[in-house]
Amino acid sequence: MADTTETPGLAVQSSLGGDLMDRLRRSAEYVVIPLLALVFSGLLFSIFLLSLGKSPVDFFSLVWRGGFGTSFSWQNTLVRSAPLVFTALCVAIPARLGLVIIGGEGALVLGGFAAAAIAVPMIDWAPSFLILGVMAIAGMLAGGLWIGCVGALRHYRGVNETIASLLMFYIAVSILNFFVEGAMRDPSDPNKPSTRPIGSDNMIGVIPGTDVHWGLLVGVVLCALLYLLMNRTTFGFAAQIAGGNLRAAKAQGLPVGRLVVVSCAIAGACAGLAGFFEVAAIHGKANASLIAGYGFTGILVSFLARHNPLVIIPVAFFLGGIAASGGLIQRRMDLPDATVLVLQGLLFLVILVSETFYGRFSIFKSKGGTQ
Repeated sequence: MADTTETPGLAVQSSLGGDLMDRLRRSAEYVVIPLLALVFSGLLFSIFLLSLGKSPVDFFSLVWRGGFGTSFSWQNTLVRSAPLVFTALCVAIPARLGLVIIGGEGALVLGGFAAAAIAVPMIDWAPSFLILGVMAIAGMLAGGLWIGCVGALRHYRGVNETIASLLMFYIAVSILNFFVEGAMRDPSDPNKPSTRPIGSDNMIGVIPGTDVHWGLLVGVVLCALLYLLMNRTTFGFAAQIAGGNLRAAKAQGLPVGRLVVVSCAIAGACAGLAGFFEVAAIHGKANASLIAGYGFTGILVSFLARHNPLVIIPVAFFLGGIAASGGLIQRRMDLPDATVLVLQGLLFLVILVSETFYGRFSIFKSKGGTQ
């Protein structure tokens, strides 16, 4: 009779192989469903274009050419991607605790204003490295305190963080308008209310060989650091427990209030840093140009990336490329520049709907039937 007894080595190898396949199968769900959502969004948008008498093929070919087709397009895409990385982090970090923060635009605006406001009195006497350092700190503090207040309202007063963060965006815009149209307005610019310029000597330069400012590299590094914080530290583990089951976290004695406030403050600091780079690398002063919608697009970036800081980077590049192609689409297809915003809106809606499909397909489940 043949010996059918499996050796221990083969059993262990088979078990490891099975675990690896189960892990890959579960991970595939987080790739396949977003990709299908992107395809379905493209189909819906194609129907929208056809109803306008426009060619979807021409549109998407122009998106490719305007966002990724040339070296100039890529650099334009990367410049637009930099603030999206920061504002997406403003959504992703609180999301680990089950919080939905949509007011990152307010933290960006206030961070940019704070950076410009603190730089103005330093222009005549401080060296540029000191001015930029203080500006960065001021932007992060302003954004961190702004969204940190949202977290405090959520924990201590039970105020819904989504509504609170959205309403505080309008307050941040009002604060910006109050000062740039009043006490801090530059009298030499009668056309557009702004703070005094920080000066070309105090602007952040570009990465050598490109037209992309250093903010993009800072954003990439920050994504890696926050990934480690949320996935490889006790703080991140505690945040994940609190996000999964708030009552269980409290029963285990975790400082839920501190986790909520600190996570929101970190998120706000990221958006405030985006405001700093918009002032110090793009505009050179604070004005209404800071309200460019990066904070709201960052919501889509974070949801599409499943709130993973590392995945935020390529998703920000993708949506930055779509935004960068808007001008080309407007010129070639006689469509408004805001057409790309319609595409982004469809993407966001379909991504939200696709959230309901996770865990429903047996093909993505392990052999035991559990996720």
